[in-house]
Amino acid sequence: MASNRGLLHHVELYVSDLQRSVEFWGWLLTELGYEPFQTWASGRSWRRGPTYIVLVQAAARQLSPPYDRRRVGLNHLAFHAGSRAEVDRLSAELGRRGIHLLYPERHPRAGGEGGYAVYFEDPDRIKIEVTAAE
Repeated sequence: MASNRGLLHHVELYVSDLQRSVEFWGWLLTELGYEPFQTWASGRSWRRGPTYIVLVQAAARQLSPPYDRRRVGLNHLAFHAGSRAEVDRLSAELGRRGIHLLYPERHPRAGGEGGYAVYFEDPDRIKIEVTAAE
């Protein structure tokens, strides 16, 4: 049996609008192979293997200042894509959903010539990367 030692167990994100974030993240995580895991009044989670991602409604008093990835803390989350074709398919779907791509002038090479990825933001402007191995 393979050990999970050292693998990421879970990521918990506090969000400004749970319903809006559930719609966004639920779609994205399902696209990436996650399945719904937990549901409670102020949160939801999705799981893939030993790892799960949690969304929790932030308290009103915690909504200001808003999230900024350039402050101390989380800059972005990066997920593996199965292939370049998956990055392309996801990029097209993001466009159909009206989700703004970051670095569109350099897409899909915004990470440099050695990479193939799409970069975008969630409803709270948390940066997300989905990258294909070269």
